[in-house]
Amino acid sequence: MTQPRKASKTWARLGVYAFLLFAAAFFLLPLYVMLTTSFKSMEEIRLGQIFALPSAPSFDAWRAAWSEACTGVNCEGVRGGFWNSVAIAVPSVILPILLGALNGYALSWWKPKGGEWLFGTLMLGAFIPIQVMIYPLVKLEAAIGIYSSLPGIVVVHVVFAMPIMTLLFRNYYAGLPGELFKAARVDGGGFWRIFVQLVLPMSTPMLIVAAIMQITGVWNDYILGLTFAGRDNLPMTVQLNNVINTTTGERLYNLNMAATILTSAVPLLVYLISGRWFVRGIAAGAVK
Repeated sequence: MTQPRKASKTWARLGVYAFLLFAAAFFLLPLYVMLTTSFKSMEEIRLGQIFALPSAPSFDAWRAAWSEACTGVNCEGVRGGFWNSVAIAVPSVILPILLGALNGYALSWWKPKGGEWLFGTLMLGAFIPIQVMIYPLVKLEAAIGIYSSLPGIVVVHVVFAMPIMTLLFRNYYAGLPGELFKAARVDGGGFWRIFVQLVLPMSTPMLIVAAIMQITGVWNDYILGLTFAGRDNLPMTVQLNNVINTTTGERLYNLNMAATILTSAVPLLVYLISGRWFVRGIAAGAVK
């Protein structure tokens, strides 16, 4: 009886490995094609050998994508869009995380009056499609004078991030031992002192999870940046779209691939560097 069980476990393990290899190849193959194409010349690309390694690798397409490609009437590459995305992402990551942590802490342990209604309203907002809210937000921001500006796009990102950030931190804090908060109150700790000195230092796994989610969400955003950022603050994704769709002759596939990789570099690096922390944060209570 032991031998068949071992054999079945071996085949099951081989099946899992085969599936993982297939999934890895499925997702990595497009990245491989993009990388190899970005280092090829247009003469080599015309040969149609998309899986072949570049015979004479060159960074010309990368340099052009960064500082020379046309994004409409301007031919300054995606460099300006990169710095615009940085200016948008920094406050759009820090503010929602701090506000979400504060909301989750208040709703899980201090139980303010009307807190359940507030939490329900926030959760309802998480299920409303972004497209439904665009026109009302445009009218509202235009009325208060921040439409098509950096504060305007930051406010929009903060608003749309609040439901999920609050949910993440509320669930995380609800799983912490209640004795910690009771002891802190007995020792004279108030709302802010407990939050700053006790809660935030214990929130590292969840802070990293929230940061990863918010950085990738804000950086990869297209529709909100196109609608609310204004012409002077267009993020990198909008600039990438302009690069690919602005052509007066031959489509430069090597330049387009290089521009695409440059645009996706930040989310990829975030996942590669802090991916293990993301798994730890999820296991620590991000999803319950």
